Amino acid sequence: MAEFMELEGQDGVRMAWNVIPGTKQEASNCVVPVSAVYTPIKPFPNMPVLPYAPLRCRNCRSVLNPFSIVDFAAKIWICPFCFQRNHFPPHYASISDENLPAELFPQYTTIEYQSPGEASSIPPVFMFVVDTSIIEEEMAFLKSALSQAIGLLPDNSLVGLITFGTLVHVHELGFGTIPKTYVFKGSKDVSKEQLLEQMNFFLFKPKPPTGVIAGARDGLSSESIARFLLPASDCEFALNSILEELQKDPWPTPVDQRASRCSGTALSIAASLLGACVPGSGARILAFIGGPSTEGPGAIVSKNLSDPIRSHKDLDKDSAPHYHKAVKFYEALAKQLVHQGHVLDLFACALDQVGVAELKVAVEKTGGLVVLAESFGHSVFKDSLRRVFRSEDKDLGLSSNGIFEINCSKDIKVQGILGPCASLEKKGPLCSDTIVGQGSTSAWKMCGLDQATSLCLIFEIVKKEIPDATLHSNIFGSQLYFYSYQHSTAEMRLRVTSLSRRWVAGPGSIQDLIAGFDQEAAAVVMARLVSFKMEIEAEFDPIRWLDKALIHMCSRFGDYQKDSPSSFSLSPRFSIFPQFMFHLRRSQFVQVFNNSPDETAYFRMILNRENVANSVVMIQPSLISYSFQSAPEPALLDVAAIAADRILLLDSYFTIVIFHGSTIAQWRKAGYHNQPEHQ
Repeated sequence: MAEFMELEGQDGVRMAWNVIPGTKQEASNCVVPVSAVYTPIKPFPNMPVLPYAPLRCRNCRSVLNPFSIVDFAAKIWICPFCFQRNHFPPHYASISDENLPAELFPQYTTIEYQSPGEASSIPPVFMFVVDTSIIEEEMAFLKSALSQAIGLLPDNSLVGLITFGTLVHVHELGFGTIPKTYVFKGSKDVSKEQLLEQMNFFLFKPKPPTGVIAGARDGLSSESIARFLLPASDCEFALNSILEELQKDPWPTPVDQRASRCSGTALSIAASLLGACVPGSGARILAFIGGPSTEGPGAIVSKNLSDPIRSHKDLDKDSAPHYHKAVKFYEALAKQLVHQGHVLDLFACALDQVGVAELKVAVEKTGGLVVLAESFGHSVFKDSLRRVFRSEDKDLGLSSNGIFEINCSKDIKVQGILGPCASLEKKGPLCSDTIVGQGSTSAWKMCGLDQATSLCLIFEIVKKEIPDATLHSNIFGSQLYFYSYQHSTAEMRLRVTSLSRRWVAGPGSIQDLIAGFDQEAAAVVMARLVSFKMEIEAEFDPIRWLDKALIHMCSRFGDYQKDSPSSFSLSPRFSIFPQFMFHLRRSQFVQVFNNSPDETAYFRMILNRENVANSVVMIQPSLISYSFQSAPEPALLDVAAIAADRILLLDSYFTIVIFHGSTIAQWRKAGYHNQPEHQ
């Protein structure tokens, strides 16, 4: 594993196969697809940032990289993807064997470019969308968490506030003398045009007769925008006084009914307002929801308590009356947010389901964060909210409006990406006919992401026959470009990662394939694939699919004599893979029993955005044993690990369990750990 970790430390990429099967047939025999898990803005302390624009191939637009062939005498470089000969521009005139530009250094396969003068003028924007249909106690917790968050906002960031219950209230923070709100009916969807009309956006500046209304440049006066979006330093007092006086929704709720809550309408209004005022900026909608939506578009359940909220069984039998309508509504909202370049973050804190399963598409396509807790007083919620704004050592490194593009050697196509992104529908020869996740494109938009956000790319090998090893085509090459706006430095960056792996084919290739197999990355790819298939394929049997995959893997890569089960053995490169599959079959990604659709959606969203190391812990929890005799050591996930003089720590990513052995529990009861001699 160590060499794969080292490669990840250099490029932020983990590939299931680090030696690539050479033909289409060989690749399909390998069961686990040729794939890569890529973390686009993983921080690298030694990575150079070049203060000039990248040099691109004039044919395929790939960037000059360490795998390019350079003729120093003629000042020409040959593109490794399309073999086009390109001339170096005049400012590269002094290059030679001894005087290389940084992008040709063999160790800099991942490098960043920062073009001068490309800093963004729009500060980060935060739109708080707050649910008031919750009990007084929850309201108090939420208000205290929000006022803390407001104190942590960067001074230059723009802030807006929308509260909702039965009705949606848009607060005009710029009206300082008295609190002023615009109220919309929760059961009715409001179009962007109606919204601008009713909120008096064209009072000072008449509405333009044609064209799209988008921000101060296109049709809106900056005074009217500043009524609803103000710099945090200017409106902190106004915000805090609104929060102090915020009451729970005053509309009475009959005993046999759920509270009326119009989450969909509120989110739609927030999206339209940001789309009109600050399109293309790094804006985030922070939705704080304390229960199921029962009113207007996006409702997940009726108000009658006699109607239960949909369960997995209802979804399987297609007897959840509101589900498809709500999903359709949130798909349209996701499309709108992606077009505007805005992010939806969801903080769902309730004992009941709130509709994460329906909202999943909007959160995932925009790269939003999701937090699921039982109460707004829960430490998970409070700490997570703080992490969004805090910018010290624990910074999430939030970036926005990223565009991710890929280029590959000629025998490779891209089937798609599983992860938090949206297709930009850039079709071309790279796109495979088979679509997995966000497919049939070679460019994707990531409205929001952090330093750990990871995408899973699924490739297809299209070569039909075994390549001649002496030809130039025995390198699998791929170049990943990631162009994004970094909040911390307020500048645009282009990161280029160039990958090269060996092709192998023919009779002796199995040993090479085994040597390049990364079982952790393969387990994560299989987990993302099985979760994806469970969501889109109606009659899909995940257990059977995983079992068949494992059997095919073992029969292809295991050593055995026919009819002698005891002779079976797997190479150490494959030995933990069956164990991962065993745990994946039993994990909450595959077994939905005892989980609500909301919880399942939440687990899958986290799996789809985390890196390999974290995802492996979700699939197979880690168990660490602490004792006086030895240093902390990993233990087997077995009852045999329990001993009287040990403390066991189980980390399953979503929960941590600490188990004290009987002797240690007695010491704890006796209070030994508080005595100075036992420190």
